[in-house]
Amino acid sequence: MTRYIFVTGGVVSSLGKGIASASIGKLLETRGLKVALIKCDPYINVDPGTMNPFQHGEVYVTDDGAETDLDLGHYERFTKAVLTRDNNITTGKIYYSVISKERRGDYLGKTVQIIPHITDEIKNSIKRVSHAKKVDVVIVEIGGTVGDIESLPFLEAIRQLKLEMEGRAINVHVTLVPYIQSAGEIKTKPTQHSVGTLREIGIMPDIMLCRTQKTLTKDAREKIALFCNVHPDAVIQAIDVQSIYEVPANLSEQGLDSLIVRLLKLKGGKSDLTEWKKTVLEPLKSASREVEVAVVGKYIVLQDAYKSIYEALQHGAMNNNVKLAIRKVDSEDIEKNGPEKYLKGAGGILIPGGFGDRGIEGKISAARFAREQNIPYFGICLGMQTAVVEFARNVCGLKNADSTEFHRSVKFPVISLLEEQRKIKIKGATMRLGAYECRIKKGTKAYAAYKKDTISERHRHRYEFNNKFRDMLGKKGMVFSGINPQRKLVEIIELKNHPWFVACQFHPEFKSKPDRVHPLFKDFIKAARGH
Repeated sequence: MTRYIFVTGGVVSSLGKGIASASIGKLLETRGLKVALIKCDPYINVDPGTMNPFQHGEVYVTDDGAETDLDLGHYERFTKAVLTRDNNITTGKIYYSVISKERRGDYLGKTVQIIPHITDEIKNSIKRVSHAKKVDVVIVEIGGTVGDIESLPFLEAIRQLKLEMEGRAINVHVTLVPYIQSAGEIKTKPTQHSVGTLREIGIMPDIMLCRTQKTLTKDAREKIALFCNVHPDAVIQAIDVQSIYEVPANLSEQGLDSLIVRLLKLKGGKSDLTEWKKTVLEPLKSASREVEVAVVGKYIVLQDAYKSIYEALQHGAMNNNVKLAIRKVDSEDIEKNGPEKYLKGAGGILIPGGFGDRGIEGKISAARFAREQNIPYFGICLGMQTAVVEFARNVCGLKNADSTEFHRSVKFPVISLLEEQRKIKIKGATMRLGAYECRIKKGTKAYAAYKKDTISERHRHRYEFNNKFRDMLGKKGMVFSGINPQRKLVEIIELKNHPWFVACQFHPEFKSKPDRVHPLFKDFIKAARGH
């Protein structure tokens, strides 16, 4: 029967519950167990698709076209789990489903309440994943912190589930043990208060995962165990590390996975991280040469806005046995001061996705700088579109070329709105989303990277390359190396007579893993290393 691990957090947000959940999943998989992971987000938005990146960070996209929380990216990078829209549960989804049922009359005239109707919907949504995937363990991360008003229905739901499961569910509580520098001490009181709040809700933690900058002493562990009502062996130190990919090994060394297997009475082999250490951790430590990549973005001040991009670049660096340095460049700064000041000396230039016209001319200038200076260039989604606009303007002589996203009545719309998008008024979940097929032309850099002629990649956009301009741009040296066969849409472009200039309409970063780097990121870092 399926077991459940509920991961909660206390004291402050951003403690790394997502990394902890993903690491637990990784450790259980090395024991031969099959896992599924769920993120429960307390916000009322149905999904993060319409949220501002400055508020929410990256929107992660699954194969089935779901716009989800960025923690699902960690889940897929660390584990073999294939995630879908069912793996991200939001308050908005839950209320939308319950209200729809009420309008249909499904509740037969009953008063619809938080308990049992909302909590039952949450419980059913969690169980649905285990039934569909037929897994050994479902790891459920509850977003936010214990004590948040909006998290209460989710916490009540997992309290009920834990009671119903009778030994098949445990709670892992992630909490902060801060170090007070002026006193020279670590403090356990915030953790005690966090667990006190959790117990008031009716949930008793089984394992304490303590985020800390300093090593926990034996006395500190015993104090946490005593006041939080857990065994000292269940107080696990989650100390800060240089790379998130070190976390599974650190937790395994403290016996976390053995403890989970024992508590849940799971059958499985011994944990074996040999391959993970060989392909991921050793390259991180052994690399001596550094490669610097300039990422030219609109949301560059926020680390989480390009989370999967940064991780995929790191995967490419590990695979090429180099250290990665990321030079974060605000495209609006390039608009003001030109590209050379910010991009000179970079091994490669990457322009990620985005929406709106703010900073666009800076991105176009960056693409031109990469093309003219023969610097390896990687454009993703909007990064492909800006490269096309730049090429049309400065190589093909179409001075007013642009995207209709920025100027609706532009004379040369080399990028234009998808035909089926023209009548859409509702913004949420209406873009071209999810996995689509792409055929790759032999003899191209894209084919050299993938080494096959048919691929599937994930999309999130409304605007496409305008096929009316294919012949004109092709005659000037643009190669259309990837095409969607069903719609004849351009998926990948590259340039002749350039060391490495490749751009794609899809988001390859969503399919990169530390132990299985995406081919385009692998070859981009290789080209940047050579440059």
